[in-house]
Amino acid sequence: MIVCLDVGNSHIFGGIFKDGKILFRFRKRSDQAFSSDEFGIFLRNILRENNVDPEKITKIAICSVVPDAVHSLVNCSKKYFNIAPFILQSGVKSGLNIKYRNPLEVGADRISNSVAAVQMFPNKNLIVVDMGTATTFCAVSKKKDYLGGVIIAGLRITMEALESQTAKLPQVEIIKMEKALGRSTTESIQSGLFFGHIATIKEVARRLTEECFSNEKPIIIGTGGFSSLFERENIFDIIVPDLVLNGLYLAYKMNATTTRGEKHAQIHAQI
Repeated sequence: MIVCLDVGNSHIFGGIFKDGKILFRFRKRSDQAFSSDEFGIFLRNILRENNVDPEKITKIAICSVVPDAVHSLVNCSKKYFNIAPFILQSGVKSGLNIKYRNPLEVGADRISNSVAAVQMFPNKNLIVVDMGTATTFCAVSKKKDYLGGVIIAGLRITMEALESQTAKLPQVEIIKMEKALGRSTTESIQSGLFFGHIATIKEVARRLTEECFSNEKPIIIGTGGFSSLFERENIFDIIVPDLVLNGLYLAYKMNATTTRGEKHAQIHAQI
């Protein structure tokens, strides 16, 4: 069994894979520092609570946008599972042609999402919208060219900015809104967050379609923690909550050159 860990700015999103399928998923806050021991104990307990023997874990794969967390996770993998983890980063095989001016700048989560997207929809132009701490857009051509993308503040960041930078506006729950017109300060903020994000996604997707795909309609994939709020708003062709984990699993498989008996060998490959 393989543990896949997506380390974001707010949460660690994890999944346990067996024979290419996810057995279960879990989340842990990542906005506070944690030691290798803390995460090792947490992960072993999570496995046991889901009836998985920690000794059955043969591989660990990590993609992270939080550099400080990687050191702890690597040490955790070695100490608690006797495994040198695979880390999705520049230099490993992805199956993508990275067209960024500096490929090193592309976030591992964006690469992972794109790897899964091209596997799901081969020979299709794609826009992947990941709604997490930030909302990111990735444009990928039918030739597997990672063309670039857009990054905007996510729903929670926007809400927290309103609260912290104004005198009277409160924090609010981020929810799906039925009507744009707010009849209270809370409703007005909630409406702005919800419908403002819809408008932004539609406009960014329209411009990317025009600029990248000559107005040939791409498949628009939604993912990330907040994407389910928008499942009935007709802004996505499909929502795939596990996209980043699936992509990380696929990237690991592309680069898997070791066996269980060679767990501590380093994995190196070129894009």
